[in-house]
Amino acid sequence: MIILGIDPGIAIVGYGVIDYSNNRFHVLDYGAVTTPAHTPIEDRLETVYSDITELINRYHPHRMSIEELFFNSNQKTAIQVAEARGVILLAARKNGVIINEYTPLQVKQAVVGYGRAEKQQVQSMITTILGLKRVPKPDDTADALALAVCDAHVGGSRIKEYFNN
Repeated sequence: MIILGIDPGIAIVGYGVIDYSNNRFHVLDYGAVTTPAHTPIEDRLETVYSDITELINRYHPHRMSIEELFFNSNQKTAIQVAEARGVILLAARKNGVIINEYTPLQVKQAVVGYGRAEKQQVQSMITTILGLKRVPKPDDTADALALAVCDAHVGGSRIKEYFNN
């Protein structure tokens, strides 16, 4: 089962692609799609859409795991992240990829076992679980890998029904 984890953003979209088979993880790829500040928003959105579509075409994931949007105090940033998230969801939908959404609390619970875990704990667990030599950078990439691991644990099972309550 190939899973594409996505940490949505407008400046940085973290991604992680894993193969989860026989209860084992194999990292296929991870990194970040970046868009320069001071670039028109429609150009940034096009870059995000194109790069995510390219990843989908390269790895043919069965599922995409994406972080649910939460609003912070900066409304302009929240709107731009929502727009980027929209084009990411569109890319997955147009390519027939199943989409599962998780809150940060759910990801922490699935990866660390504690929903209020610190970012460093999540990064350390992702490094260990996936057998990486170092913590993936930028942080958005580690978050995307955590989303993929979360989905591997709960996305295809009935646990997800209870996980969302």
